[in-house]
Amino acid sequence: MDIAVYGGLFLAAFGAATLLPMQSEALLAGLLISGGHQTMLLIAAASLGNILGSVVNWALGRGIERFGGRRWFPASQAQLDRAALWYNKYGRYSLLLSWVPIIGDPITLIAGVLREPLLPFLILVSIAKLGRYLAVAAIALNWA
Repeated sequence: MDIAVYGGLFLAAFGAATLLPMQSEALLAGLLISGGHQTMLLIAAASLGNILGSVVNWALGRGIERFGGRRWFPASQAQLDRAALWYNKYGRYSLLLSWVPIIGDPITLIAGVLREPLLPFLILVSIAKLGRYLAVAAIALNWA
């Protein structure tokens, strides 16, 4: 087992789940298509990294209020209020969209801001992230 491959995929997926502009799906697909690696371990590494990255967003959201009025802060109070209204309108089940590019990472951050409990957060985000990587794997393996 090549720990560097699985560890690298974990780190790429972790980074992709934070607010950093990264993608991990292409790496997973490439590793699956190239063969030589255990499919379930690749999916597990990507899913676990991505879920833990979302937990980082959630934790950042929990502590973000203390920085809200600062000049350098990247979101205005109006933007945070709009995001909170959206999250409150659709509820915690909007976390099932946490896999979606561009909107998924902010949803996990807002869940932290709005004090979503960790256990429901983890369950819903895990369903979303694992589902996405299973879909990527199915497409990649059927294409190969």
